[in-house]
Amino acid sequence: MPDFSNSVNLKYVKLGYQYLVNHFLTLSLVPIILGVMVQLFRFGPDEISRLWTALRFNFVHVLCSCFVIIFAATLYFMSKPRPVFLVDYACYKPPASCRVPFATFMEHSRLNLSKEPKSVDFQMRILERSGLGEETCLPPAIHFIPPTPTMESARGEAELVIFSLIDSLFDKTGIKPKDIDILIVNCSLFSPTPSLSAMVVNKYKMRSNIKTFNLSGMGCSAGVISIDLAHDLLQFHPNSNALVVSTEIITPNYYQGKERSMLLPNCLFRMGGAAILLSNRRSDRWRAKYRLLHVVRTHKGGDDKAYRCVYEEEDPQGKIGISLSKDLMSIAGEALKSNITTIGPLVLPSSEQILFLLSLICRKIFNPKWKPYIPDFKQAFEHFCIHAGGRAVIDELQRNLRLSAEHVEASRMTLHRFGNTSSSSLWYETGYVEAKGRMRRGDRVWMIAFGSGFKCNSAVWKCNRNIKVSSDGPWFDCIDRYPVQIPEVVKL
Repeated sequence: MPDFSNSVNLKYVKLGYQYLVNHFLTLSLVPIILGVMVQLFRFGPDEISRLWTALRFNFVHVLCSCFVIIFAATLYFMSKPRPVFLVDYACYKPPASCRVPFATFMEHSRLNLSKEPKSVDFQMRILERSGLGEETCLPPAIHFIPPTPTMESARGEAELVIFSLIDSLFDKTGIKPKDIDILIVNCSLFSPTPSLSAMVVNKYKMRSNIKTFNLSGMGCSAGVISIDLAHDLLQFHPNSNALVVSTEIITPNYYQGKERSMLLPNCLFRMGGAAILLSNRRSDRWRAKYRLLHVVRTHKGGDDKAYRCVYEEEDPQGKIGISLSKDLMSIAGEALKSNITTIGPLVLPSSEQILFLLSLICRKIFNPKWKPYIPDFKQAFEHFCIHAGGRAVIDELQRNLRLSAEHVEASRMTLHRFGNTSSSSLWYETGYVEAKGRMRRGDRVWMIAFGSGFKCNSAVWKCNRNIKVSSDGPWFDCIDRYPVQIPEVVKL
């Protein structure tokens, strides 16, 4: 029997079906317009004159019609949400002195855990299969033996990352600190007093009436949450600029115990951060890189297992760390399903929605064991930015969403070059696509992030203009080497 699933004929049938359904309205209007035009050509001058006389209105009718049209247009534009534009963004590139090659990481682990050889071997096995490369970075305090996770060193890391980001963004956009109306800083595990947002206001001497927010404890998806918060605030504050800073401070959260579930973050998390400038000003429409289309947030915290799958706690020896549950991947899969169910109708073309609906009806009526139809999200997006939380996360989403290797290339290369930079990883991935020269006007970008709690959040952007390859940024000096082949296991 022929292999129908790989049949060329079936492929063209599917393409034809998609074109017909997605352009049904246009295709149905063409014969109507042609019919009207043919009928008009058949009319003589007298018939056209009589038709014009019949359709002509008096002055009162015209005035009333204009008033109704203007009133309806005013209501429409007043009820329409304000467009939110991403003017530009900056990603932090750590200095070479912070680099931790595999050999350095393992040597420090052996010295710090000299009495726990099994914990050292466990970290080595994780690192071998992590998908990380030799150029990822950790903050200076972690390079000491033993590490010095003091409050002073944590503040030092925060100032180094956040101030570098904001300086770079201000240089790119030409905006001044006094022009910032809204400031949002998200950092999950380091929440000092005064807050990080207050630290930024103090450094740049921002206005006294600036609206500041500091988000903590929301995990790797906090970046999308910050974007959603900024979007909502920009709906009520016209002609405003919002600065969003997403980072994770590693210094105070480096685990020095022997619990395996808590040693995992040590192997994956690395230095990083991103600063994003959002605006609802009409003058920024033409220079902005992207326009925000949708933000969809899914929270599974009502389930106890989901709530505790990423959990900060003390181990039996009293050492604080982040515990990652074995159920993490299955919980992330359930959260992703819920998120897809919400975002699908907003972004998928009609052809995919009809197939999904038919699949659902058939499962309900005929056989509930039939596999559900997985919508083809490649028809809705040109670029996918999947949170670079780890190799398993990327593999699972690639399989479930049926994505090609090119679609997840940005995520894999970001994990290899920078590691898991928490909430900022999505921006490194976007930067990778731009550095490769693949971002074009009209392209749609889907950002997918997971976070503690447990949350799955999505953001959909539309490229506002053709984006030229930048001469700066975190990828400018290494993009020619990527993509690289990442082996399943790197023997250490």
